[in-house]
Amino acid sequence: MYTASFAFFEALWEAGVTHCFVNLGSDHPSIIEAIVKGQNEKQGAFPRIITCPNEMVALSMADGYARLTNKPQAVVIHVDVGTQGLGAAVHNASCGRAPVLIFAGLSPYTIEGEYRGSRTEYIHWIQDVPDQKAIVSQYCRYTGEIKRGRNVKQLVNRALSFATSEPRGPVYLCGAREAMEEEIEPYQIEQAHWTAVELGGLTKKQVQLVSEALVDAKEPLVITGYSGRNHACVDALVDLASTVKGLRVLDTGGSDLNFPANHPAWLGLRYGVEERIKTADVILVLECDVPWIPTQCSPKKDAKIFHIDCDPLKQQMPVFYINAVARYRADAETSISQIAAHIKTSYQDQITSQDFVDRGLALEKSYKERLDAITSQAKVSDEGYFGTPYLISQLRAVCPPDTIWAVEAVTNAPKVNDAIRPTIPGSWINCGGGGLGWSGGGALGVKLATDYSAGGANKGKFVCQIVGDGTYLFSVPGSVYWIAQKYDIPVLTIVLNNQGWNAPRASLLLVHPEGEGSKVSNEELNISFAPTPDYAGIAKAASGGKAWAGHAGTAQDLQAKLKEAVEAVKSGRCAVLDAHLDGPQGKYPGEKAALVG
Repeated sequence: MYTASFAFFEALWEAGVTHCFVNLGSDHPSIIEAIVKGQNEKQGAFPRIITCPNEMVALSMADGYARLTNKPQAVVIHVDVGTQGLGAAVHNASCGRAPVLIFAGLSPYTIEGEYRGSRTEYIHWIQDVPDQKAIVSQYCRYTGEIKRGRNVKQLVNRALSFATSEPRGPVYLCGAREAMEEEIEPYQIEQAHWTAVELGGLTKKQVQLVSEALVDAKEPLVITGYSGRNHACVDALVDLASTVKGLRVLDTGGSDLNFPANHPAWLGLRYGVEERIKTADVILVLECDVPWIPTQCSPKKDAKIFHIDCDPLKQQMPVFYINAVARYRADAETSISQIAAHIKTSYQDQITSQDFVDRGLALEKSYKERLDAITSQAKVSDEGYFGTPYLISQLRAVCPPDTIWAVEAVTNAPKVNDAIRPTIPGSWINCGGGGLGWSGGGALGVKLATDYSAGGANKGKFVCQIVGDGTYLFSVPGSVYWIAQKYDIPVLTIVLNNQGWNAPRASLLLVHPEGEGSKVSNEELNISFAPTPDYAGIAKAASGGKAWAGHAGTAQDLQAKLKEAVEAVKSGRCAVLDAHLDGPQGKYPGEKAALVG
């Protein structure tokens, strides 16, 4: 029997979707039949099905997979409640520009047995809502409904065309049981006719305008956020920075490694606040959503600002503007390559002058000072306790050099980035959105992707998740580590245990620096987790006791436990290390801060 549901899965595979992350329900009888048929009849030519007990984890896995590979993946969920269960993951996929196709069933629309798929259960009345798509439509690049079976492949590919066109993001399809049960004749579509929209580069006039400004600038600055999703753009930006001596590059934490930390132009990752923003006379904003925060850090009034972006107007943000003299909707890699090439051919005398040589030397000196300052922060207290800089410096030393870092460290993210100093395109993936809990499923998706491309379980690169303690709880670790164990997806998780949510305190102090809240403890602010849960123990329980679990409260504990955790992951087990920042007080101590399983 060839149904609309089977054609749906065929369409996904033919479009390059290799994995479906599913949370099945009463709207999915034909979906389940199609899955069984596909697994029996089309082995090796049918999406791999990953069961996910939580919808946010499911979408976060698809999101992480898509961010690393730039290949869209699919999520199958259950009517309106499953759509709501996606929660903040839809926000993250939208802000993080992750191409993902979400499919949800609809309650049947017939009640007297008119069609196969008509209502058969009590819940079909309860879950019938006026507009299910509206739950997520403002976060999606496209929403649609499959109403008949004969054009299901066209609708899937239309949705994927939106998901993979810039700015990339999630798309949502739904279909009632009657529509998905429809028997149809098998058919194919010409896949070459369903491609993403490609952006072009800059015009000659635009290239000249930006090139001239960068060469003439005394203190040029590039601010970027997502350009590194295209790994080739990292090299293009390095070429530009090496050509225009004195140019600096600031990453704003959009999602990706955009510029390598071993280049002297590197300024690290900052969330819209950096002294060089205030002093730059020419700023090129490149694929960036929040280049600066005007109430905290603004460019000079006479700074000349250019904006190159796939979405320079930020169409999904009701309020956004920067004082750019020109803004261009263009491909980042193409544009940067054009600018660098033009500067090399048209401004050779200037860029080889003694002035530029001196600027390059000054930049090298500044870069060395920056690295020295970062290194000086990685220290242990007199009591033997450690903070984030020391922890991450030690972590970096024991992990493989090509480790992929899935980071959701919130207020600690700049320190984490400084300590890791990533250099390989695709090796740093930050949440990019504000929906805490992304990194649990996100890290699994990244690991699944690197293993799949390498040919099997644990054959890909080492993956390390770095997550704040509050964010770890948001990630639904009970589902995350069950999935990891079931499907052999070993990752290392480092929990930055600082006893709660520190971000709300930082937000409070920005608005009320001397208010009542500034004078009280985190406990009184209702943001403390003390005494904290056994974060590592949660993972161990969810994995059926098979995950490695450990705690470290002193530098001495940390040295031993990091090595054990890394070896556990290399052997095929998940590992969670609860790192007690600045001492174990108020934090779950385990057994001598070293619970191991």
